[in-house]
Amino acid sequence: MSNQRQTRSACLIFNPVAGQSNSEQDLATIKSMLEPEFDLDIRMTTPEQDADEIAKEAVEQGVQIIIASGGDGTLSAAAEAVVGTGIPLGVISRGTANAFATALGIPATIPAACQTILDGKTRVVDAAYCNGRPMVLLAGVGFEAETVERADREAKNRFGMLAYVLAGIQELRNLESFETRIETEDKVITLNAAAVTVANAAPPTSVLAQGPAELLIDDGLLDVTIVAPTNTMSAIAAAYNLLQSAYSGEVANRPDTGFLRAKSIKIFTNPPQKVVVDGELVGNTPINVECVPGGLTIIVPAVPEEEATEKLEGLPNLRVESKKPPAES
Repeated sequence: MSNQRQTRSACLIFNPVAGQSNSEQDLATIKSMLEPEFDLDIRMTTPEQDADEIAKEAVEQGVQIIIASGGDGTLSAAAEAVVGTGIPLGVISRGTANAFATALGIPATIPAACQTILDGKTRVVDAAYCNGRPMVLLAGVGFEAETVERADREAKNRFGMLAYVLAGIQELRNLESFETRIETEDKVITLNAAAVTVANAAPPTSVLAQGPAELLIDDGLLDVTIVAPTNTMSAIAAAYNLLQSAYSGEVANRPDTGFLRAKSIKIFTNPPQKVVVDGELVGNTPINVECVPGGLTIIVPAVPEEEATEKLEGLPNLRVESKKPPAES
């Protein structure tokens, strides 16, 4: 119609079985907020067709924006399909863990996530390829992979994020070290490790990715965290120390935890270890992870929380006076 203003085309990829809320109600909320602004093509994921395939089809059809709504698996799969395309990805997280949204600073409630998409501020961040498969968050070798396998869907539905933590604690009891060889563009490292995590972006709950004080998601580098404890007690202590570093922003400082940054990383292990990429088990080592600088365009909140440099309101008996610099003579 000629009197209608131009709306942008958006493909909404919606996983109807994600999370614990009422998905029909969730979809109604999303539609009520987004349909006035977007020409919304709503596509449901099914056991036969996942978010990755739907997103690839939408890219081929020339859609302007892809919006994914579901758990971390749905969001990562949609993100992987848009790596390198320049098409902005909007994220409406409805999963149990919400790791994807947390890692990228996107609100976890549906109204706030929809508002973020309506505001339309984009940020270009790095992505990666692991054995040729697109990766947005992280690849875990050893411990992380075992934990993901242990935290099955039933437990995730009942306990949410706690399921991963419980699975992790159980897995620490079975911790076994393996011979590891890590090759970067400028060095080769060999050691016995219990877990190696290669992160592009990761939420604080991905404890084993938290060696560096801060994971930089637009520096063109991958962050590798190596955990090499000698027994169960030191494994628990190392995990606790990494969790602290995730929340405090301070570098992990234990002799059994190491970290480095590199553009490309190859990991070989003996015996072969399970590998998980963005929360999905994908096979065994060896792996080759390559950073794709600026590979993903993501729609983010207009004022990211981390950019707030001052907050004084609400302090008791507050008085702020302006100190003007003396005028130049």
